[in-house]
Amino acid sequence: MNTIAPPPQLKKLPPSKRFLGVGLGLLGAGATNLVLGYAGFSLYTRGTTFVPYDATHDDLSTPVFKKHNPSGNAPVCIDHAVKTIPLSKLKETDQRQLTTDFCRGVWSGVGYAYQRRYLEKKYRALPNREDNLWDRKELAESEYQVGTKITDHFEVLEHTPEKVIVRCGDSPLNKDHRPSDGLFSMEVTTDQEKQTATFHLKSVFVNTTPEGKGAEPLPWRFQFAHRLYTKLWMETATRKLLK
Repeated sequence: MNTIAPPPQLKKLPPSKRFLGVGLGLLGAGATNLVLGYAGFSLYTRGTTFVPYDATHDDLSTPVFKKHNPSGNAPVCIDHAVKTIPLSKLKETDQRQLTTDFCRGVWSGVGYAYQRRYLEKKYRALPNREDNLWDRKELAESEYQVGTKITDHFEVLEHTPEKVIVRCGDSPLNKDHRPSDGLFSMEVTTDQEKQTATFHLKSVFVNTTPEGKGAEPLPWRFQFAHRLYTKLWMETATRKLLK
C-alpha cells in the first residue's frame, strides 16, 4: 500500500494577483533596504548630535548676521550639529589651522562631492565664475579668506581662528537680499582641560527680503533631510582630520 501522500497541487495565480505579489515583494525588499541603509548611516554618523539652537541665540545678534538679515526675519530652518574628538586623535591641534582644515574637509570631502559636481556641471561654464573654487584639490588647499567663492553657491563672509562663515542659497554674484538665503558656519572650540576639540556646523536659512517677514518654517521633511546632510558633512569632514 502506498502511504506517501501525493504532492499538493499548486494553484496558478491570475496575472493580476501575481503582479500584486511581486509588487508587494519589491516594496518589502525596498523598505528593508531603506531601513538597513538608514541603520548603517545612523551608525556611521552616531558621533554627531544636534543641540538646541534658535533665533534667540546670540549668534543672530552679531554684526555679520545683522548685516545679512537687517529686517530680522525669522529663520525658516535653523540647526546646530556638534561632534567632539580627543585632541590626541587629531593630526593638527593649532586652533586657527584646525578651523581652516575643518572648513577644507567640508568642501573637499565626500559629503559635498555630489553637490559639487552638480553645481560645477550647471554653473562653471557661465561668465564671471572663473574665480570660484571648483576642483577638489582647490577646495582641499584654499585658505578660505573673506571673499572666497565656492562652486557659485557659497561665499566666505568671515574667517577667524575659531570659525568660517559663508553665505549660501544663491550665486555670490547676487549681492541683494534673497528669498533663498542663509549663513552656514563651520566652527571649532577646544577644551584644554578635557583635551578635546568640538566641531560645530551651524545653519540658518532665512528669506532676507521684505517679503520674508513672517515666513513659515520649511516642511519637516526638508528639515529632517537637511539634518541628515549636515551629519554626513560633519563625519566626512572630521574624519579627514584624524591621524
